Amino acid sequence: MNLVLFDFDGTITRDDSLLEFIAYVVGFKKFFRGIFWLSPVLIGYKLKICSNNYARRRLMMHFFAGMGADKFAQICKKYSNTHIEDIVKFSAMAKIAEYKANGDKVVIVTASLEDWLAPWCQAQGLELLGTRIKKKGGVITGEIDGANCYGAEKVRRVREAYDTDAFDRVIAYGDSRGDKEMLEFADEAHYRVFE
Repeated sequence: MNLVLFDFDGTITRDDSLLEFIAYVVGFKKFFRGIFWLSPVLIGYKLKICSNNYARRRLMMHFFAGMGADKFAQICKKYSNTHIEDIVKFSAMAKIAEYKANGDKVVIVTASLEDWLAPWCQAQGLELLGTRIKKKGGVITGEIDGANCYGAEKVRRVREAYDTDAFDRVIAYGDSRGDKEMLEFADEAHYRVFE
């Protein structure tokens, strides 16, 4: 049995779904107002002045802090069940189905929030390691719980969750800088292979 690791955004999907998800949760008016307010952070991230971790924390804090955890969970589940199928690549899903048919363990390893990916992963029979958002007293704090599942954190999370020596091979798929360490860690790496 192989352990097959797939990044989500850009690898399985046509693009990064974070901004689309935020717009879905808060509505377009609040979304565009927030993006304008956060534009220095987003530009800093694009110019590599600030880290992915910092930019993601600022986005989460701005848009989700103070939201009820139950309401957030309901929105995440609805988004997961109604929108993800519209953004996935057929070729990536076909490859995933091939691995599953061979009896391999397929895991989505992503910086995206587990909250909104978990229902879709469960329906697809996939395991999930993703970024977690902190909740306290039934409210979303907006902070990331632990570390953003990006870069070296992806490898740390995989090692924490699985005994990689128990598998024949570790196979990884990615499409960006955030997947570099995971691709290097794998016995077999695939970069930007899906159309």
